[in-house]
Amino acid sequence: MSEKDLQLNFTRRKLVTAMGGLLVASPVISLVGCGSGSDTTDMTTDETTTDTDTTDTTDSGTTTDSSDTSSDADSSDSSSSDDDSSSDDSSDVEWATGGTAAITVDFPDDSLFETSSSCVVALTEKLTQGPCYFSVEDTDGDISAEREGLPMQLCLRLVDEDCNPLSGYEVEVWHCDNAGIYSGDTSDSSDSSDFQSGFCTDNDTAALASTWFRGYLVTDSNGRVDFKTCFPGWYSSRTIHIHFKVSKNNVSSVISQFCFPDALTEEICTSHEDYASRGIQDTTLSSGKDTVFGSDYDEFVFEYSKNSDGSLLAYKTIQISA
Repeated sequence: MSEKDLQLNFTRRKLVTAMGGLLVASPVISLVGCGSGSDTTDMTTDETTTDTDTTDTTDSGTTTDSSDTSSDADSSDSSSSDDDSSSDDSSDVEWATGGTAAITVDFPDDSLFETSSSCVVALTEKLTQGPCYFSVEDTDGDISAEREGLPMQLCLRLVDEDCNPLSGYEVEVWHCDNAGIYSGDTSDSSDSSDFQSGFCTDNDTAALASTWFRGYLVTDSNGRVDFKTCFPGWYSSRTIHIHFKVSKNNVSSVISQFCFPDALTEEICTSHEDYASRGIQDTTLSSGKDTVFGSDYDEFVFEYSKNSDGSLLAYKTIQISA
């Protein structure tokens, strides 16, 4: 790890630790699967103003075969986020490099979500957005801005309490690059009041001039949005994660985040050429020390698979409780 990485991680650990005591009122989040046969549970969670938003989770990151366009894995087989929960027939394919330009497969069809577990969140006016959020006007589904990294298809589906698709909702996502740095060009942003540039960008020149790995799309008639992006990197005291925000006419929104199974993050961070120089993240889910998820992470772990072109497919259903 370079001296710069060490300094960035040290600085962020100090800030995250200092901010870790600032908690806001937490919603009750019920966890239900659409079509997966999962039970309904309720849990109350805290939100940390450190790096993000709602601190709750579900599901243990089901690995599926995506050499075709459907998911065959049963999410009920997932029991631990630290381990791969099923085999992947594309495992003999090496992880792709070259960013989103390396993606050659189409997005999978909606059957992908037939066994996908749901992250269910109450739709409220506003929750904490974390220090690295600012709004962007880019509606292009490729949010990578040609940044390097493991190419990834990110597929999200929005449904109501009865599992009916919700169309016309804005789904916004943002995350850091493979070095754990967020982009920071707020010049065209209409909402950057909470953005903490020094912490999020490490004052990196390229980051300050870009809006990489930020964007939003509007859900289609099937309640779905599809992004092209790259697998995020990590920074100290946080597991690898992706933030998301759901809005309707820019009035009501819910903000939270998803994460990845430990087995997947370890594989990528130790073997992929764009991540291996920094090594495995210092805060795994299984450690229970993530400053946002803690030990309650299962329900917000992405389901995923390796595509036949070596890109990563990550997907999840978001069930809105109005």
